[in-house]
Amino acid sequence: MATYHLTTPLRDADLKKLVVGDEVLLSGQIYMARDAAHKRFVDLLKENKPLPVDLSGSVVFYGGPGPTKPGHAIGVVAPTSSYRMDPYATVLFDHGVKAAIGKGNRGEVMRESCKKNTAVGFSAIGGISATLFACIKSARVVAYEDLKTEAVQLLEIENFPVLVTNDTAGRDLYQEQVEQYRKLLNP
Repeated sequence: MATYHLTTPLRDADLKKLVVGDEVLLSGQIYMARDAAHKRFVDLLKENKPLPVDLSGSVVFYGGPGPTKPGHAIGVVAPTSSYRMDPYATVLFDHGVKAAIGKGNRGEVMRESCKKNTAVGFSAIGGISATLFACIKSARVVAYEDLKTEAVQLLEIENFPVLVTNDTAGRDLYQEQVEQYRKLLNP
């Protein structure tokens, strides 16, 4: 396992180097969006309508902010459960998204989409919200302001720590670790 410093937009060549378990310090711009925004994105794509933002080469962070305190770019952010986005993520990967950040495991459909689209799944540890918050240099709503905390925000980040949990080969860190522990318990 290795540590990589990557800057958005992400390139296929960089993503192909990553394997499950690698650590990535991500910098650049990412979009923060959750369920309601994802549904709107997918509905627009199904109607062959343009999205309100360009997702080509982008990273989408499944998170939500707390209230913003004076002198800060955004409130404390926390990743949300990744599996909830699986119905939407594959559609967005087909339309240019190169990585998604959430917490927890993904389904088989996500692993196949990572292989098909040269994309990856990242996990951010839920208990490090203060660390994630400190890596966000600016934030602004760029779509669906009516969704309030679920509005799409463009974040400028620096050294945002994530772990590769789904790689471009279709491997899944959670699945592999569960199998490893199963073997330890049942030799």
